[in-house]
Amino acid sequence: MLPWIVLGIVILALNLRTPIIAPTAILPDIQEGTGFSAAGLGLLTGLPVLLFALATPLAGKFITRLGAEATVLACLSGVLLGTVLRSVGPSWLVLAGTGIIGLAITLGNIVVPVIIRREVPWEQVSLVTGLYSAMMNVGSMATLIGTGPLAEAFGWRWALAAWGVLALAGLGFWMVLIRVRVRREGEAARAAAEVVDSTDPSLAEAAAPAAKQSWAEAPASFRVIIALLIITFSGQSTAYYVTTTWLPSYLGDTIGLVPTAAGGTASLFQIAAILGAFGVPLLAVKTKPWVPVAIVAVLWLSLPVGLLAAPGSYWLWATTGGIAQGGGFTAIFSIIARTAGTDAQTASASARVQFGGYLAATLAPPFAGWLNTATGGWTAPLLLILTATLAFTITGLVAARRAGGFPRGGREVLDAE
Repeated sequence: MLPWIVLGIVILALNLRTPIIAPTAILPDIQEGTGFSAAGLGLLTGLPVLLFALATPLAGKFITRLGAEATVLACLSGVLLGTVLRSVGPSWLVLAGTGIIGLAITLGNIVVPVIIRREVPWEQVSLVTGLYSAMMNVGSMATLIGTGPLAEAFGWRWALAAWGVLALAGLGFWMVLIRVRVRREGEAARAAAEVVDSTDPSLAEAAAPAAKQSWAEAPASFRVIIALLIITFSGQSTAYYVTTTWLPSYLGDTIGLVPTAAGGTASLFQIAAILGAFGVPLLAVKTKPWVPVAIVAVLWLSLPVGLLAAPGSYWLWATTGGIAQGGGFTAIFSIIARTAGTDAQTASASARVQFGGYLAATLAPPFAGWLNTATGGWTAPLLLILTATLAFTITGLVAARRAGGFPRGGREVLDAE
C-alpha cells in the first residue's frame, strides 16, 4: 500500500497551493471581471493564508474526531466546491469560494503530517515529506505557467475552474484508496482477532491506550520540541511570505530591474525550493538530525545578508533563499512526523506549529510594507527577514538536537514514557 499512499500524498499536495496561486497569474482579468478594488484582489491570496492560521485549531480537532481519511476527502471536496463557486458567481461568491478553499486547504495542511507519521517507515519520513513539499512547489509553478494561457483562450473564470480537475482526480483516487484500505484492514482485524481469541484477549486492551494518546498525554520533551518549532516555522513563514510579496518591488527600486526581469528573478526563489525539499532528506540519511537544519539556516541567512551587503548578486541570494525555504519546510515537518507518538499528537502538534507560522505569514508582509513606507527604503524590511531567519536558526537547531533523542520517530519512546 505504501507506494499508493505516497502517490495519494503527491496528488493531495498538488491541490494545496494551486487554488491560491492561480488567481495571482490573472489578477488584472479578475479585477476587470468583478470590479474588485486592490484590497479585494489582495483577499484572493491573503484570505486563505489568514484562514490557515485561524482555522488550524479546528482542523486538528476535526482530524482527531473523524480520522485522517475523512479529512482528506473533506479537504478535496472543499477545494473542488470553492473552485467552482469562485469561478461561476459574482464578486461576493468569488470571495466565498476563496474562503472555502482556505478552510479546505487548512485541513490538508494538518492531515498530511498525520498520514506520513502513520504510514511511512521512520527512515523514509524525510524523503516523503520532501516529496510533499516539492509537489506543492511544482503545483505552484504549473499554475503560474498555465493559468495565463488558459485565461487568454477561455476567459479567467474557466482558467480558475480548470484547476478543479486536480481536486476531482484526487477525490476519485482517495476514494478508491480508502476503500481498498478499509477492506484490507477488515481482513487483518479479523485475522488478528482470531489470534487473540486463541491466546490472551488482554493483549488487545494493552495496545489500546498507546494508540489513543492525546496531546495532553504527550511527554514534556515532545511538547518542548513543538514549542520550539512554532517559533521556527514562524521565522520560516515570515521570511518566505515577506520575500515572496516584496522581492520584485525591492529589485525594481534597488537594482532598477523592469517588472519582467524582477518577476523572473523572484521565480528563482520558488523554483529553487524543489532542490531544498529533496536535499534535506538526502542529508538526513547520512548526517545527524541537526546538520540539514544548520545548512538550511545558513542558506536562509544568506538571503537578507546578501541583499544588504551585495545586492548586485540578487540572483544568487534568490536561489539560496529558495533552497532554504523548500528545505526548511521539509525539515520542520519531518521533525513533527518523526517525534509524534500518535495521530492525535501529530494533528495537535501540526496545528500548533501552523497556527503560529501562518499567523506570522498574515501579519509580516503588511508590516514589511509599512517599514518600507516609514523608512523610505528596503533596509528595515530586510532586517525583518534577517530577524526571522535568525529565529529559524536558533530554535530550529535546538529542536533538531532535541529530536535526536527520539531515534525511532518517537513511537516507542513516547509509548514507553
